[in-house]
Amino acid sequence: MPLYEYECKTCEKTVEVLVRNETEKPECPGCGDHDLEKLISVPASPAVKSAGGSSLPMAGDCGAPGGCCGGGACGI
Repeated sequence: MPLYEYECKTCEKTVEVLVRNETEKPECPGCGDHDLEKLISVPASPAVKSAGGSSLPMAGDCGAPGGCCGGGACGI
C-alpha cells in the first residue's frame, strides 16, 4: 500500500495518505474533504542519478579527507 503526498485544496495543508488502491478517493485527515491534489515526491534513494550522471551526495560526504568531521572528530 503506497503512501502518497497530497495538498488539500480546501484547507491547503500538505498531507501524506496511505492509499489502499488506485480507485480509492483519499480523504484529507485535517478537514475530511476529498478535493486533494497528488504531489510529486522526490525519491530519498542515494542511487538516483542527476542529469550529469553523478550520484546525489550522501550526508557527511563533503570530499574532505576523513569526511566532513575531519577524521572522525564528530564521533561518527
